[in-house]
Amino acid sequence: MKTDHVDLILEQWRLERPDLDSSPMAVTGRLAKLNHIVSQAQSQVFSEFGLNMGEFDVLATLLRSGSPYSLTPNQLLQTLMLSSGAMTNRVDRLEAKALVYRQGDPNDRRGVLVTLTEAGEKLINQVIAKHVDRGHGLLKPLTSQEQSVLADLLKKMLIEYER
Repeated sequence: MKTDHVDLILEQWRLERPDLDSSPMAVTGRLAKLNHIVSQAQSQVFSEFGLNMGEFDVLATLLRSGSPYSLTPNQLLQTLMLSSGAMTNRVDRLEAKALVYRQGDPNDRRGVLVTLTEAGEKLINQVIAKHVDRGHGLLKPLTSQEQSVLADLLKKMLIEYER
């Protein structure tokens, strides 16, 4: 297997500090570099459609919630783990772009629902298709079996740290 930038860093640490076990850097360093690469690739897709990652998250959350593609701001907050101010800001921007609208919650007179507009639904369906396609491209160096193993290992780590 070819070497990468992290191999160089590990070798430098091995020479400079042979007393340290720098082996965790083999994983964490690569995860950090891959996170940067994946984030850039995703941001490029979103920007092609005039969105940023936060706006995409809101639209995708509404779409995957199922028809009628409406959630309360609190439901969006819980799903996206944002502050209420950040959520309001995102919804305001999406509303200004006519991709979502706010309406009264029929189940709660004081409540509000955030709902995808027809244009928002059309846009997020286009974006998600390209987003998934880009994901397939990013994972191309791995076989299907390797992708499955990697997904399971990453899931195991996330479960540990999401507690």
